[in-house]
Amino acid sequence: MLYVLRKTLFLVVLYSSLISAVSANEISPQVVVLQYHHVATNTPAITSVTPDTFRQHMQYLSEHHSVISLQTALDAIQQNKPLPKNAVAITFDDGYTNILENAHPILQDFDFPYTIFINPQSISSQSDQLTWDEVISMQPLADFANHTLDHIHLLERINNETEAQWLSRVMNNILQAELILKQKLGYSHRWLAYPFGEFNQALQSALLDADFIGFGQQSGVVSTHSNYGALPRFPSSGRYANLETLKVKMKSIAMPIEAVSPSQNEQALGAELEELELKLLMPNEDLRLEAMACFFAGERIIPQIDGSSATIELNHTFKPGRTRVNCTAPSRSQSGRFYWNSVPFFTPTKEGKFLD
Repeated sequence: MLYVLRKTLFLVVLYSSLISAVSANEISPQVVVLQYHHVATNTPAITSVTPDTFRQHMQYLSEHHSVISLQTALDAIQQNKPLPKNAVAITFDDGYTNILENAHPILQDFDFPYTIFINPQSISSQSDQLTWDEVISMQPLADFANHTLDHIHLLERINNETEAQWLSRVMNNILQAELILKQKLGYSHRWLAYPFGEFNQALQSALLDADFIGFGQQSGVVSTHSNYGALPRFPSSGRYANLETLKVKMKSIAMPIEAVSPSQNEQALGAELEELELKLLMPNEDLRLEAMACFFAGERIIPQIDGSSATIELNHTFKPGRTRVNCTAPSRSQSGRFYWNSVPFFTPTKEGKFLD
């Protein structure tokens, strides 16, 4: 009898341990969102991928990932419901004609849904942009969402605006664009891709208050603990189009960030930032926090770890433009997979202009 009790107790403990291990290594619903602009050979290299390279990306996705629509991804994540393994969503910023000419046929070949964030004021009015008839013809494979009315730098102030005046003006721009999309397409997702990936905390809050979801251009994975005011996407054009490096990003895992300090993404010209602190949601037995590495301004930085916090020494003075602190940490249970997070910063010129 004693033997039976001991054996039963052993099995209960073993079962509990296995459950704990699975729970520790379990990944909540998440999706990698890819961001493209041009698919062409005669457009600016920094925002372009050639049709041949784009097809290579899609071929790899068809063999190793599950491509789903952005709507499917967001619905599942917000409701904490399962997603296919290695889920990926495809997006484009700006409604360029070459998306229809070069990307759409490839996406049709693979039957991959995708989303284009467009500027309604540019559609049917610029020679390199889609027409509304073309937009309609690309559905239902293509979905369309908001990229502001006219692709402005949302953080720029004009005519000595107060913050309240600035925020009212840019939100009016966004809402006008959404109204046109609703009138032309018959639906309104209330998704906004920030032009140039630029946002700050006030804009994120206003967007969320207006029931929008925001998308940036900083790298990372969308999950249940993401900030819906500025969801990450992996840029996949220009120097980021290399398939070998993109493969690593496609299978990355959302880093569970609870808070970032300082939290201000918009930084004044000449402002100094000595360090950045990331506070992680813990416990997470799968994330090798002690092996975290961060990258900033071409340098690799090993953060200081204190409990669930990682402090990255930057000693940086901000110049005009966009910068990012990218951090990765390997998974214990899944070889070759990395938890990934990026914190972007945006700084104007002395005239208050933001660089394209």
